Formats: sequence, structure tokens, C-alpha cells
Amino acid sequence: MSILLAEAYLHQLDPFVIEFPASWQNAPFVPDGIRWYGLSYVAGFILAWLFFRWMAVTKRSTLPTAAAAADLLFYIILGVLVGGRLGYVLFYQPSLLVEFTGHFPYWGLLAINTGGMASHGGMIGVILACWLYAHSRRLSSLHLCDLTVLAAPAGLGLGRLANFVNAELWGKALPTSMQSYPPILPAVQPPWWSVKYPEEILQWNPAVEIDMDRLLEIDHLKSSLGGDTSFYQNVVEAVRQGDQAVIGVVEPLLTAYYPSQIIQAITDGPILVATLALLWLRPRKPGVIGAVFLISYGVMRIVTERYRQPDEGVALLLGALSRGQVLSILMVVAGIAALILCQRRNVERISGLLRQPAES
Repeated sequence: MSILLAEAYLHQLDPFVIEFPASWQNAPFVPDGIRWYGLSYVAGFILAWLFFRWMAVTKRSTLPTAAAAADLLFYIILGVLVGGRLGYVLFYQPSLLVEFTGHFPYWGLLAINTGGMASHGGMIGVILACWLYAHSRRLSSLHLCDLTVLAAPAGLGLGRLANFVNAELWGKALPTSMQSYPPILPAVQPPWWSVKYPEEILQWNPAVEIDMDRLLEIDHLKSSLGGDTSFYQNVVEAVRQGDQAVIGVVEPLLTAYYPSQIIQAITDGPILVATLALLWLRPRKPGVIGAVFLISYGVMRIVTERYRQPDEGVALLLGALSRGQVLSILMVVAGIAALILCQRRNVERISGLLRQPAES
């Protein structure tokens, strides 16, 4: 058991729950399959609806009926999908605006099925959705934001777990791990909680001057995996299929990374929801919970981004920060300002999770 615990986790998870046959994918508007990433959103929305409905039925919220909870969820879904996708494209990958393919959904901007959602963009979309719904029903938009942020951690946490399944948003390499391609074996065995991704070998460039002896054993596998230009992709597929002969050669060469997706799943999920739920056990003024969400999420995101490979950096006076850290700093500032303003408003407090409003 001690030997097993001393080994890093080799990522072999399949992003598909069900992968459709290739013949299906040639048909119009047919995706390549059902992915865990998509199911994480579905599960998050269902949990949000159950929470909205419970708050409405028990009169802990100003939502008048259970049907109103379903209507609010519809607005939230639109806000998450539109805001999250637009935020990802504008903040991180604007090239998707002009990327077109011959398969569904044809436009890079719409290819949510392959991943690529920005949590910061989704939050902006949700705020706008709450405002639109509140305006149409003459409800407090700040109270609806409070409801939404208390339901959000479930979806945020599940989304990070889906990122891990997709082998995306890698963490930073452990200091004791390898840093070159092909890498040199580390002097220290990486810990059991670190992660190795077979896709890393796709980054190796055999065209540059490297020590080919380190790839010699892998090259011997060409006879069984194919010797064309797709050799490295074939190696990755063999690892994912559990080919022990290939794993035995490849795994020692892979870099060990921090499991940043798991770290952020814990902070964005259970830790965040526990913080907000404890705060709302007592009645609070509308907007207070939403403001604390901005502060709490922003602070935790700033900290956890230290273990995640940054997107294109943004240089500030404080030093080089990742795009996610910059956006999170803005969230914290906005949250502090919102908290001060909401606390100063002369309005009634909305009932907490443990207390129902008094009968009128």
C-alpha cells in the first residue's frame, strides 16, 4: 500500500459518458456524444431549482410560487450559458469568434460541448439575468442574487470536477518534478495526490535538439502503434486504454502536476456554500449574501490560482498575475463596495435559512 500511495495519479478518465458512433456525427446537429462536462451543468441546474423551489414553498424567499422558481431558473440558465461562454471567448480565447468547422455546432463560439466556460463571465450573466427577471416580476433583484449565489457552489464545484475529467486547466508542475521535454526523472518521487497527464507527450517536439535516448523505448513501440505522424497521439490513446506496456514506458517520463481542478472544486463547492449558508442562517438585507459571495469566491480564487497554470498573464504593479487572479481582484473590490452599500440601505431583512418571515 505504501508503494501505491507514493505514486502520482495517472489520468485516464474518459470525458464521455456515452460517445456516439462516428457515423452519427456526420448527421447535422448531432454532437459527438454525452460528456461529463455537460452533465455537470445539468446537475447544477437541477440542484439550483430544488433550492429555489424549497425557498419559495417554505416562504423563506419573496418568490411567490414554485412555478416562479422554475421561471427564475430559466433566466439563470440563459445567464450562465451566454455569460459563461462569451466571457471565456472574450477573456481567454477570442480566436473562437472567427473559428468555423464542418461539424456541429460549426461555430467555435457555440462549441460549449467541448468545454470553455468562464466562471467570471457566467457570474456577470447571472447578475443580468436576475435583474431582468426581477424587473419583469417586480421583485428585489438583490434578493434573487442572494438566492442564486447560495445555489451556485454546487454547479461551480461540479464544473471543476468536470474540468478534471476533461484533463483541462492543469495545475502547475510540482517543484520536485521534471521541467523539460523530454523530462529528466526527478530525484524525489512525486506524492500520491499529484496528477500526471498522458497528453503531455503531445507537447514534446522531436524536431528540436533533444536527448533522443529518452524516447528510444517509446520509439520501439511504433511497430505496434503505427509509425506515422500520429504516433504520439497513438501513445496517448494506448495509455488511456490501459496498455500496461506503454504505461510502463511513458509514465516515468511524465511531469507531476498539482490537482488544481480538485482544489478549486473543494473551495468553490463545499467551502463556499458552507460560508454563505452559515451567514444566512439569520435574516440579512438583500444583496449582503451576494456581496459576501463575490468577496469569498474572489479571495479563494486568487489563492488557488497559485496552483493552476495561468492563462495569458496580465502585469500589474503587484507583479505578474494570471487573468483569473486579475478578474478575482476586481470581484473582491466590487464585493466590498456592494457589501457596504447593501448594509447601509434602509430596507427590511429577508428571512434566513432557519427562520420564516412573520405572518402579516
